[in-house]
Amino acid sequence: MKVSRRIYWPAVTLIGPGCVKEIGTDIKDLGLKKALVVTDSVLNKIGVVKKVTDVLDENGVSYAVVDDIQPNPTMKNIHDGLNVYKTENCDFIISIGGGSPQDAGKAIGILSTNGGEIKDYEGIGKSKHKSVPIIAINTTAGTASEVTINYVITNEETHIKMVMIDKNCLASIAVSDPELMTGKPADLTAATGMDALTHAIEAYVSTGAYELTDVLALEAVKLIGESLEDAVKDGNNIEARSKMAYASYIAGMSFNNAGLGYVHSMAHQLGGFYNLPHGVCNAILLPHVEKFNSANTGDKLRKVAEILGENVEGLSVEEANAKAIEAIMKLSEKVGIPKGLRELGVKEEDFKVMAENALKDACAGTNPRDVTLEDTIAIFKEAF
Repeated sequence: MKVSRRIYWPAVTLIGPGCVKEIGTDIKDLGLKKALVVTDSVLNKIGVVKKVTDVLDENGVSYAVVDDIQPNPTMKNIHDGLNVYKTENCDFIISIGGGSPQDAGKAIGILSTNGGEIKDYEGIGKSKHKSVPIIAINTTAGTASEVTINYVITNEETHIKMVMIDKNCLASIAVSDPELMTGKPADLTAATGMDALTHAIEAYVSTGAYELTDVLALEAVKLIGESLEDAVKDGNNIEARSKMAYASYIAGMSFNNAGLGYVHSMAHQLGGFYNLPHGVCNAILLPHVEKFNSANTGDKLRKVAEILGENVEGLSVEEANAKAIEAIMKLSEKVGIPKGLRELGVKEEDFKVMAENALKDACAGTNPRDVTLEDTIAIFKEAF
């Protein structure tokens, strides 16, 4: 039986060392005049934002900067950013950063053309109109938010991370320049790299996976296995950074079209409750969720184990699955990820309410195995 596919991909992608210098030409081609630059204070302080605004200055492009985006962007961030967009008469958005500024840029873009409050758009396909043009400039190799139709905003009233899946938020131009990623701290590199690995593995075992997404996911696992440790050890290793930039990009394209799973559903609750780094939460949860999922993933995890350097020849499906879980945990340990949620200050008394919220999370829909409240609590306990 023939199956039709709807594939989401940015219209233009610039990737590779120095590619950010090319955006001036694209902005002129699109006839855009003034950008709202959406970023965070750290990237502004260390000069990463200036590398982009210098390009804008050289090309005569006006801009206003919003640099107060939180690590888990809030509704207030979005509505404040929208006010600046309007008062400064901007006609497009440039988001600079990892997942937080990227998600904030998408949210502002959706509100600018659709109106209302950002919480109105929680869920799947809630907007009617396409965002204003977005140039999404990635500075970490992990979230892939610059290329996806997903964004996540924290409701500070409920402490829930709202997941939006919406084709109308897709960036017009995605930029992944590894030169903007050099010098980042080891712990950030590790967390974002493990986030990319989570994207690849969740997409690979997702119920929405198919030939294209499988190819992308497995290549991402390979590149991460080859380069993440080197990028963590030496933040200026441009070869390792370049491999991780590609890995993050193609892992993002894989889950953009196959969906994610319950690792993200649970990690979103940890981020919402405790304002914890998303990549670290994913990394800790990944082996435990995939151990649970392995009853429904066939022989797929064998390939993951093999790519990550495990000898799986002659092993049963169950034994190969165990090797995959072991390989994930080994990589996490090598790059310095905390061993359990206890080290992050998570409290056992919050497991039940977080589990209840995880079951409602949009990413749960493509998890390969159905999950109950009791299952979720048990996984939290195992990861503790």
